[in-house]
Amino acid sequence: MLRGTDSSRHRTKLARTGARSSGPRARRRWTCGLLVLTLAPGGACACACGCGVFDVAMLPSRAGGAVYLEVEYTDQDQNWIGSSAAPASVNTDKEIETLFYTAGFDYQFKGDWGIRVSVPYLDRSLRTDIGTSAEPDVATFRHDALGDVRITARYTGFSPDLSTGVTLGIKLPTGDWTYPNFDRDTSIGTGTTDVLLGAYHVGTVSRAYSLQWFAETLYSWATDSRAGYRPGDQLDAAVGMSYSGLYLHSIPVTPLVQLLGTFRWRDSGINADPDNSGYRRLLLAPGAEITSGPWKIYADAEFRLYHYANASSVPEGGMQGQLVAPVLIKLMVSYHW
Repeated sequence: MLRGTDSSRHRTKLARTGARSSGPRARRRWTCGLLVLTLAPGGACACACGCGVFDVAMLPSRAGGAVYLEVEYTDQDQNWIGSSAAPASVNTDKEIETLFYTAGFDYQFKGDWGIRVSVPYLDRSLRTDIGTSAEPDVATFRHDALGDVRITARYTGFSPDLSTGVTLGIKLPTGDWTYPNFDRDTSIGTGTTDVLLGAYHVGTVSRAYSLQWFAETLYSWATDSRAGYRPGDQLDAAVGMSYSGLYLHSIPVTPLVQLLGTFRWRDSGINADPDNSGYRRLLLAPGAEITSGPWKIYADAEFRLYHYANASSVPEGGMQGQLVAPVLIKLMVSYHW
């Protein structure tokens, strides 16, 4: 982020809009609280955030298609070092607030194959100290733009009920990564092309009690770097249970709960901040899905159970730690045929 004009920070306000130097750079890492994916390529943001692991509502159970709109919200306002909160004073970045809007299309063919396309749009604001240690000056920068589009193919030929599948996809560098007031790890797009490899399974716990379990995993690998930045690889996993025997005035309501885990490796490149990037976390996500004819509404809240954030051993350039959010809120509306 911006650094002050004193010699300990090596940055000036003009540096925010100019080219990066080879010396100490603006630094930050933060995490969003999502796993859709809950794993899905579904609302994923393009920066150092693992926003996405498992969309139960979108797993195929028959041939047919769906279109959906998903909205997610996260407010990263807590500085984190290791496995605990850290003083806000050691991090010049104070808050990152993001709204994710994702429009998508999913189709399961009559054979063993399916496809999903998701198009995200992000609205992000950043509060950061652009002053000096003697004279703090917290400024707010806001930017909204198209995110990184994801296209995923799915193979479900392992069983007649489509309960097991593997996925192979690509994340395209369509998101904006050039906004001058965001560092690369905060930018809406990464500028890189990523390969997405995943698998899922849905099983029955008890037919008598209408209980199902599900599991999914997704690995994201950046195949290249862009302008001195390569995002760290990321492994997401989700496991959960749902109950389908509940009705509200004859309308099916399916409550569910998930455990969502993420392991993100450190970013790399001359415009990355390896010391303050990379994390591992565990989230608890209670949610529910309502079905009315071809329409489905899904919502959940994903709460942090554990988070470990890599951080430099001492503040470097005014930066130590990562901004994290205590909870991520998600809402999805989909139409199926």
